[in-house]
Amino acid sequence: MSAQMYLAYDYPLLSAFWTMLWFFLWILWFILLFRIVVDIFNDDSMSGWGKAGWLVFVVLVPFLGVFVYVIARGRSMGRRELERAHAQQQAFDSYVRETAKGGGGRPSSVDELARLSEMRARGDITDEEYGRAKALVLSDFGPVGGPSGTVQSTSGR
Repeated sequence: MSAQMYLAYDYPLLSAFWTMLWFFLWILWFILLFRIVVDIFNDDSMSGWGKAGWLVFVVLVPFLGVFVYVIARGRSMGRRELERAHAQQQAFDSYVRETAKGGGGRPSSVDELARLSEMRARGDITDEEYGRAKALVLSDFGPVGGPSGTVQSTSGR
């Protein structure tokens, strides 16, 4: 009695699954390989000869080189990636803070109203001019006055 042996590969659905699994693992390995090559070049603590040695090892003996690199330097690879992400986040946060301050842009309406109030208190503008300038600032029609953003007095003072 000879019994025929069926393997998982003999069934069409399992064959497709098996092919997709191998394809996924192949793509995953290439992603890991490229991340390791980028990490080798971005590592500032490694000398040029060290970088060249690791690169030759990873390129000439790809599977073994990738696995040895992940085992030997995987922890520091993750740490360097975290430091780069943290530095990028800090740079983005400082950019947002500087931009939110209005660096070089038009002064905020609160600043302009405070300046108008000071000018009225000093007597540089009348109450009527203050009311018109305040209405312009609150209606957001643009900077009040000249190019410096200050209110121009029309009373000749």
